[in-house]
Amino acid sequence: MPLYKSGRNENKMKKKISVGLAVILILLVAVVTFQLTGLYWSGVYKQGIYEAYEDMETYQKLLEVDALFRSLYVEDIDEATLMDGILQGYVYGSGDKYAAYYPAEEFRSYKESLQGDMQGVGIHVIYNAEYNAIEIINVMPDSPALLAGVEPGDMVIYVGVGDSAESVAELGYYGALSKLQGKAGTMAEFTVARGKNYSETVEFSIERGYVTEQTVLSRVYALDPTVGVIKITSFDMKTPEQFFGAVESLRAAGCDKLVLDVRYNPGGELTSICEVLDYLVPEGPVIRTIDKSGKEETIYTSDKKELNMPMAVIVNGSTASAGELFCSALKDYGKATIVGTKTYGKGCMQTIRQLSDGSGLSVTYSYYCPPFSDNYDGIGVEPHIVVEPDEALASKNIYKITDEEDNQLHRAVEAVIASANE
Repeated sequence: MPLYKSGRNENKMKKKISVGLAVILILLVAVVTFQLTGLYWSGVYKQGIYEAYEDMETYQKLLEVDALFRSLYVEDIDEATLMDGILQGYVYGSGDKYAAYYPAEEFRSYKESLQGDMQGVGIHVIYNAEYNAIEIINVMPDSPALLAGVEPGDMVIYVGVGDSAESVAELGYYGALSKLQGKAGTMAEFTVARGKNYSETVEFSIERGYVTEQTVLSRVYALDPTVGVIKITSFDMKTPEQFFGAVESLRAAGCDKLVLDVRYNPGGELTSICEVLDYLVPEGPVIRTIDKSGKEETIYTSDKKELNMPMAVIVNGSTASAGELFCSALKDYGKATIVGTKTYGKGCMQTIRQLSDGSGLSVTYSYYCPPFSDNYDGIGVEPHIVVEPDEALASKNIYKITDEEDNQLHRAVEAVIASANE
């Protein structure tokens, strides 16, 4: 709530200033101070004064809108929400399409997600339109859901139990999903259907906890037990450990060839992708950056150790950022055959900074390049072998496509077998 309600007394409005307006003016003073300081040290102090005050004039419209709103708007303004909106609008107006402003609570959740830790019962789900249900496709290791007996393939049909149960069909996917989610220490209650024709129902009441996000899923290829398939859904701080473990498990199972699936991988944390690539490629650069001045720098190099297994990587138009660096680095080193469709084309890096009140800001600050090839921002990475998915699979969730149906996977397996026979 503001300190006063404007619009009731013109003389009062002249004498007092709102919290929101005061904050805006403080921001403007900070902008001017920052500009003058930087310009002073660069030797153009006098010119900087005029430029700084000229920039300040561009904010007059914001001050005018603020004054009008406070004099005319019939309701009170929540100052914290207003400031969040101003900052989000600034980020949007900057033209940096990958920048983001995170209010404090969102920023805490974002940082937790990068660490690979999350709160909940520990399940991966998709919407099953045929049954109007939430289908559980994976139960995370050592999770509350696993300990309670939740199984992959279970269909969540009700959220809540007993008289409080609400059907997923009525709530809708996102409405039901929001009720399944929650903080550690709280209870998740839901009913699943399972078994033949989903005739059996089981009620669960599970205390939510902290679980490690499972970003790496692996299996032996159904049509050839010498090929291991590893799907990387994203890159967080736990991904390298999970990836190394998946490779060793598949080798122990008799796999001597790998297909790495990064379809729909949106990227993630830089250190994570570098550690995974270091494990796969020989000694040399892993990632190069170019800053706004055009300066190029190699910021990560790999050691001499490398994984000597024939590999193929499957990509698509939703493979982005670190997912693209992953396939392009393997392509540069000749370590893998890239199969699928052209990737998204995000070759720029964001830095995440925490602000004084616990909120956060993400800003694009440099471009990054693969070890030897050019930056692909706005362009994407072309696969060695272009394979469009079968039309029959267009409406099917990627997690529901079997090895027998997946034509892109078939072609990747063919490529990795051919590579092994060379």
